[in-house]
Amino acid sequence: MNQVFIGLGSNIDDPLDRLSEAYQHLTAQADLSATGLSKVYISSPQGPQDQPHFYNAVAGFTASLSPHELLTTLLNIETAMGRKRLRHWGERCIDLDLLLYGTAVIATDALILPHPRAHERRFVLDPLSELLGTDYVMPGQPPLKTLLSRCTQQTISVLCEFPQ
Repeated sequence: MNQVFIGLGSNIDDPLDRLSEAYQHLTAQADLSATGLSKVYISSPQGPQDQPHFYNAVAGFTASLSPHELLTTLLNIETAMGRKRLRHWGERCIDLDLLLYGTAVIATDALILPHPRAHERRFVLDPLSELLGTDYVMPGQPPLKTLLSRCTQQTISVLCEFPQ
């Protein structure tokens, strides 16, 4: 079993409900066992600014799936929930990102681990720190507390406990 962390995000179609629905899909997977769940954070969009703020959380699991199998599972859940890819970094009803898969470092056309932008996004780092502590070190990066200190200009706030 491998420890994995999945980022959940939404900014349209009742985002809190969508995060909850996505988490239910994840916990229903036979090859995933939940180990932790962050609070929900709200942040400005990273892409086009003419869209609502994002609601984000991170969920921890143990997984018996390979990294690529898990990515396929995440994409299938997004599709089942009605995700449409209309524009790059645009609004979405659900976004599931494989952030970490144990200490794996992978760079293929389909998958990059750790997630290629996780180390520079406070809406990922804050919930990861909540689950792993600020001394945790992502492969190829300094401790989370150092990464967080580099993101102080990014505005983020805790919205609420994760709705289950």
